[in-house]
Formats: sequence, structure tokens, C-alpha cells
Amino acid sequence: MPVPPIMRAAVLVTDEPRLQVMEIPTPVPRAGEVLVRVIACGVCHTDLHVIKGEVAFPRPAVVGHEVSGVVVALGGGLDASGLAVGDVVVSGFIMPCTTCDACRRGRDDLCANFFAHNRLRGTLYDGESRLAMPDGSFLAMYSMGGLAEYCVIPAAAVTPLPAGLNEQNAAILGCAGLTAYGATFRQAALSPGARVAIVGVGGIGSSLIPMARAAGAAQIIAVDIADEKLDRARELGATDTVNGRALDAVAEVRSLSGAGVDVAFEALGNPATFRQAVDMLADGGRMVAIGIAAGRAEAAVEITPLVRRGYEIVGSFGGRTRTDLPEVARLAADGTFRTDELITRRYGLDDADQAYRDLARGAITGRALITMQGAAS
Repeated sequence: MPVPPIMRAAVLVTDEPRLQVMEIPTPVPRAGEVLVRVIACGVCHTDLHVIKGEVAFPRPAVVGHEVSGVVVALGGGLDASGLAVGDVVVSGFIMPCTTCDACRRGRDDLCANFFAHNRLRGTLYDGESRLAMPDGSFLAMYSMGGLAEYCVIPAAAVTPLPAGLNEQNAAILGCAGLTAYGATFRQAALSPGARVAIVGVGGIGSSLIPMARAAGAAQIIAVDIADEKLDRARELGATDTVNGRALDAVAEVRSLSGAGVDVAFEALGNPATFRQAVDMLADGGRMVAIGIAAGRAEAAVEITPLVRRGYEIVGSFGGRTRTDLPEVARLAADGTFRTDELITRRYGLDDADQAYRDLARGAITGRALITMQGAAS
């Protein structure tokens, strides 16, 4: 199937928090990159921060950083990569440059060029975007700019999809899955029998539940203020739930766990819930902060208990794409991480703006997908 010169994309055009579907030139991959025909793109709260202007990012821009798709063209230098036209792949939202100090020591999640070029300037690592507005002017790409019919991705960020997985649903492996894996298996270093609390069980928080189960957690306490999200958390494997609107969340978690939890995950990026997650810890416990905050939000943490009780507070932006994304795909293939249980709503590209409006008003439980008509292989 030939690649058309023009494609449709949902573009954040001005400072107004609104996505506009328009026709733009189809991007062309350069050395070390692949062109992917997008099957689906996940609806993530981090994109919403960009859309609302809570996270600084250039405009105009195409957001969307959690995609599945079909490789339709290879850039130069990929003969030995193992990738081929026709491969169905998923992409990690962290696209490692492979050459910076962090990447050379395997810390793809700390890639200096990803943050300096892509997340600050909306470009790839040669300082240029692969996207352009209809008049040829600059169009920023947030990660790969996945809210489009086609996107260019550095080959280091993609992994082939195991046979048998739903190709639409697999899109969430690249952010929800990779983020949950990095938080549970890397930063939390969960051990079998651990007691865990998850504060905020939306898209990412929900994904933490099956990952924590896979890591051997014996007790998983889901904390939220929406009963429907807590009901969903039970279905996904949470052993206990706490409605923080109706109850003192800290006291209830400490009561349910006996003396506090070994690991508390904060998946909202909210100063109040950040403090709550720390206060839920048992002596020697670890709080893993996952949620991206709006603007320059700060959280107050009481110093003496932190010192006296040996708490640890660690950040977790995501997994290590080159090594962890294939493992996330394997967990999906063997049924440990069931994407079909996590996805609750689907939209077409024309409804991308509505999808993020629904996310902003809390109407999406779990993860939503935006699918591209005619893109499924």
C-alpha cells in the first residue's frame, strides 16, 4: 500500500486548548528512523497537561505518545536492526537517542537528548521536527506525534508486537505499560509478599495493578475518590479499595495494611496526594512518584519522619525502552498484562478533541484509545 503524501492529524494549533484535525504532509523517516502507519494512539493525561498549557511545549504541535502501528518505510542504516516493512510494532513514549551518557549505561528513561530536544523543543535529535504545517512551517512533535495517521519514530523506541495480541489495544503498552513496568520492577523493586498502595487509579494507576501482581505483591490497596474507578480496580486485581472522599485515606490504608505499606505509588502528580502517599508508608517504606504535576507544583513532606523512619522517595518517569518494552510486550502476550481489561473507551481521530475533554472532566475510567480508520492491518 503506497504512502500518501498527505495525512490527517489532530493539531494543537494555538494557545487555545483545542485539537483541530487537518491535513498535513506525511513525514519522511531519516537515518535510524521508521515511518509507522498508526493503528491506535492512547489518550494520556500527560498530553492533557500539554493541551491545557500546564506543561510548557512549543505550538503548533501534534501530541500523542502511545502508539501501535505498521512499519511502512525504513530510514537508512537499519539493515541489521531486524525491523522490516510490514512489521506491527509498538513504540515507547521515551525514544532513546542511544548515544548520550545515560543511554550508553542503559538508562533510556534519563536520555538527555530526548528531554532536551523532544520534550523541550518538539524535535528529534538533529534539532528538526519531522512534521510540518500545510504551509511548510514548523510543527512540533511530542514524542512521535502519534495523533496522526502516520508518524516517524527512532527505531530504538519500537519493538515488534507478539503474534496474537489485539493491535489496537497494544498501543497502551508504550506508555501505560512501560510506565507501570518501570515503576514496579525498576524503581519500586517490589519483592514477593509486598504490601502496596496505589493513589489514583486512572489510566496509569490502573496499569500498576496487574504489574504489581506480576511482581508478587500480596496486598494492593487502590485509593481514589471515584467509586467507579475503585470498582474497576477490584476487577483488575486490587485486594482492597479506599474512597479518599469518604474516608481518611491515610488512616484507612494504614489500618488495612497493619502498619503501613511497603510501597506507595502516587499516580496523580498532586501535592496533597503526594503527601498522603508518603504518610501511608511503613517504616523503611518507599514512595514512588509517577504522576506529572501541573506547572511547578511542589509537595510538602515532613522531614523528621522521613529521617527517623527511613522512608525513601523516588521518581519514576518510565521504563527503559530498549530492554523493558519487549518485556512489557511479553507480559501482554502471556496474559499477565491484559490490555483489553484496561481499555474502556474508543474514539476516532475526528473525535480526538472530545476524548481529551472527557479525560479532563474525569469521564474516562481506565485508558481510552484513538483509532485511525483504515489503519488496522
